[in-house]
Amino acid sequence: MLAFVGLCSAFMFTLVVPLQAELPRLLNASREDTSWVVTITLLVAAVATPISGRLGDMYGKRRVVIALLVLLAIGSIVAALSTSIVGVIIGRALQGATTGVVPLGIAIMRDVLPPERLGTAVALMSATMGVGGAVGMPVAAFVAENADWHALFWLAAGLGVIGLVLVMLVVPDDVLLAPGRLDAIGALGLAAGLTGLLLYVSRGAEWGWTSPFALVCLIGGLVVLAVWGWYQLKAKEPLLDLRVAARPAVLFTNIAAIGMGFALFSSNVTFPQMLELPRETGSGLGLDMFTAAMIVAISGVMMMFISPLSGWLERTVGPRPLFTVGTAAIVLAYAFVLIWSTEIWHFVVANVLIGIGIGFAFAAMPMIIMRAVPAHETGASNGLNALFRSVGTSTASAVMGAVLASMSIEVGGRAIPTREAFEVCFWLSIVAGVIGFALTFLIPRHPASEAHPALPD
Repeated sequence: MLAFVGLCSAFMFTLVVPLQAELPRLLNASREDTSWVVTITLLVAAVATPISGRLGDMYGKRRVVIALLVLLAIGSIVAALSTSIVGVIIGRALQGATTGVVPLGIAIMRDVLPPERLGTAVALMSATMGVGGAVGMPVAAFVAENADWHALFWLAAGLGVIGLVLVMLVVPDDVLLAPGRLDAIGALGLAAGLTGLLLYVSRGAEWGWTSPFALVCLIGGLVVLAVWGWYQLKAKEPLLDLRVAARPAVLFTNIAAIGMGFALFSSNVTFPQMLELPRETGSGLGLDMFTAAMIVAISGVMMMFISPLSGWLERTVGPRPLFTVGTAAIVLAYAFVLIWSTEIWHFVVANVLIGIGIGFAFAAMPMIIMRAVPAHETGASNGLNALFRSVGTSTASAVMGAVLASMSIEVGGRAIPTREAFEVCFWLSIVAGVIGFALTFLIPRHPASEAHPALPD
């Protein structure tokens, strides 16, 4: 049931992907304005996830999950009833807040499940971050092609209501709380710093990477985050305990999470375009939107199928080797598609490898972190890990978009990315995977010794 909620939350990231090209016409707005329909979800998700994790540790993870699902339903209804871009952006912002249900769900599992079942459950829950987006894409494409665009948001509202009812009926009340107060100054500082940084990442290509406004966002975000970090170290009840976050097991896992988020989302950006572009352009395979989305969804299906295997391997060999194998599979996937990407089966193979890699990596990361942090900080620590993944996905969206836009040719009055543009994107994904692969060897084998151990090795 928690996995279903995670799927619903991840689906919000790809909900409007099939509509991106049509949004200016549908919303009677400029392309620059309609890009916020995607950007606002990424921004709110990045800011809200670590905050919701801390709130869950303090006031109850089940309560916060319920609140986030209410926001999902409300946001979806607002967007479904809107005929202008303002209402859709507000609705999409509320949908983005729901991303926090994944790390909270993992923390709930740690509280209530026996150790022998925890690994498999966490693997399934963590995989939903990739499964929901990948599998949801063909669903969104089918609805977009066969119904009014508002139907996508009514679908999202229905999923939110179903998830809300299931949580209220099935999930037990919290058994472990960390009473305290919310660090409001820390929450505002984190929100301001992340907003500046992610605005630069997500909109820098459009504004110009060295334009005054873009640089103000970048420099301002970095300065605010630096001051925020200093304040967190001084605060009696910080939003995030940065001393825990600085432990090698947590630190290197979170940095590697950026690369894994980058690798996951870069395939969502590049593969559909290559599959849908006409063959005569020299870059594509000429498939329709739904067929292309079905091929990309293979990675999500693989993540779901290997979740039980991930849990067994985590118990057998530990999470760190699982993380290493996952990052290696990502590198192999992009190396494969860099060499072979002219037939449908090439993309099938690449998506299978990506599904295996992300499935293993996403299953390993929360287990590594939970072995390294006190039990009462599980929600906040997993929320921080989800934040780093979101930074990776946001970066991939911006970087891939910039590369494909700058390396395009005009074909029939339309800008088409060149073959070389996609190859550059694949090289960047390989680099992200290699960095993640290298970082896995810096993670201690027995991180529980660094903290108050709450999970057996």
